Amino acid sequence: MFWDYNFNIKYIIVMKIRFGVFALVLGLLVTCWSCKDDDKGEGTLSVRLTDSPADYEEVLIDIQEIRINASSSDEGGWTSLEDINTGVYNLLEFTNGVDTLLADNTLPTGKISQMRLILGDNNQVKIGGVYYNLDTPSSQQSGLKFQINATIEDGITYKIWIDFDAARSIVEKGNGGYSLKPVIRTFTEATSGAIEGNITPIEASPLIYAITSDMDTFSTYADKEDGYFMIRALPSNQYDVKIIPQDGYLEKIITDIDVTNGSVESLGEIQIQSN
Repeated sequence: MFWDYNFNIKYIIVMKIRFGVFALVLGLLVTCWSCKDDDKGEGTLSVRLTDSPADYEEVLIDIQEIRINASSSDEGGWTSLEDINTGVYNLLEFTNGVDTLLADNTLPTGKISQMRLILGDNNQVKIGGVYYNLDTPSSQQSGLKFQINATIEDGITYKIWIDFDAARSIVEKGNGGYSLKPVIRTFTEATSGAIEGNITPIEASPLIYAITSDMDTFSTYADKEDGYFMIRALPSNQYDVKIIPQDGYLEKIITDIDVTNGSVESLGEIQIQSN
């Protein structure tokens, strides 16, 4: 058999070059794929609890778990947030702009469509110095579900507030007991505004409404210690503020208050006249 030394050396060199190029391309593909995964990034989801005031002494809610859904389907995509501040919360401690942190989790970037708030069994309302257990419908055992439509962006903290409307969430039953049928709104700094002020005299202790021309109504009570109030989670709109004080004082209306997303409109000190 005839052996062409120069030909075979050239052949070997060419094959080594081709193999080297193939290995280099494969390595670049793997590296780029890894970079693609790394570039997905992470953001932070901060979940806070707040409340609209109610005429009870205490409203105790047992929060045990928060789940989020990164899918458009109700059936799949649910996952539990880690490091939840579980426990029994008195909702009436988180009114007029006060809130508390429930969760602060790092998550992959992307969209979150829904959230579930899982409650335990220790839910009570205090009326006249007596605690009553709040019956929770069996249909709520899977959690209180609401839409949030959040987008987690790389390096950004997305803050969402769970606003429990205690006044409308507690229903008196015919047997003298009470049931919990939660009425919940969610809002963010970017999609809502607020109105605040101070009522004098403090003894007027009014109920305060923010009302749109379409009669959408939001309410709160002035704080009994200092007269301060804040109505949060107001969509961008023009509002009239109606102040209904205790007996012995006159009602007051402040009109045409423009609220924009991300802003707090201050009404300053509001003097309530006695009758």
